[in-house]
Amino acid sequence: MATLIHRTLSHSHKTLHLRFFSQAALALDQSSSPSPLTYLEGFPKPDPKYAETILAIPRSTSGKSISAKERKVGRVPSIVFEQEDGQHGGNKRLISVQTNQIRKLVKHLGQSFFLSRLFDLEVRSEFGTGDLIEKVRVLPRMLHLHAGTDAPLNVTFIRAPSNALLRVDIPLVFRGEDVCPGIRKGLFLNTIKRTVKFQCPPDIIPPYIDVDLSELDGGQKLLVGDLKVHPALKFLRSKDEPVCKIMGARVSDQQRKK
Repeated sequence: MATLIHRTLSHSHKTLHLRFFSQAALALDQSSSPSPLTYLEGFPKPDPKYAETILAIPRSTSGKSISAKERKVGRVPSIVFEQEDGQHGGNKRLISVQTNQIRKLVKHLGQSFFLSRLFDLEVRSEFGTGDLIEKVRVLPRMLHLHAGTDAPLNVTFIRAPSNALLRVDIPLVFRGEDVCPGIRKGLFLNTIKRTVKFQCPPDIIPPYIDVDLSELDGGQKLLVGDLKVHPALKFLRSKDEPVCKIMGARVSDQQRKK
């Protein structure tokens, strides 16, 4: 049975009530659960190079003025939720993460790839050295960037225990354009979707989905149902929705050279 411990810390003349979560509260009883899912051979796996722990500290209150003060000192106001239906949750915890760390991860991964990757989140009373309040695996749910500078303004995380089913927008990576029959004829690729939403067990969320264009000719299209994914992933929309299509008038060799 999970145990909740309440502690009171003095911080900047304010009292923070910190709730410590046991890891048991975020996992199923392994004795009654099936074997954990794993990535299948030949399918994309997360690059371990970006397996980074996101550091956070708790916040006592929210609001525009509080958020502005956090950003001014190099922190991003954030929230972490408990997983419930894969999209919304309870047990909300107000936290702040480091602006430089989030900016670096988004820059290296790209925004869509950042939002489809799991991270360990470590919440301490002070960055790096304070008492450990919670350490949990999370999925970034939403990211708000400044329109002019791309600086992270807000991040929302959702807890991701192995027994969860999370709704994730998986980025698409198009391959085979150099040998695509339609493109080689001078036609062009109309990209209809850049991401596709799936219901995913957290242990096998793909970092991206490969889209093979190598056999696509003029007038042909690929549908969501044509995508090759782990059988445990569930499409959340119609499998007949188009992903891309080869279309357009043929371009002459002379036009291509221009």
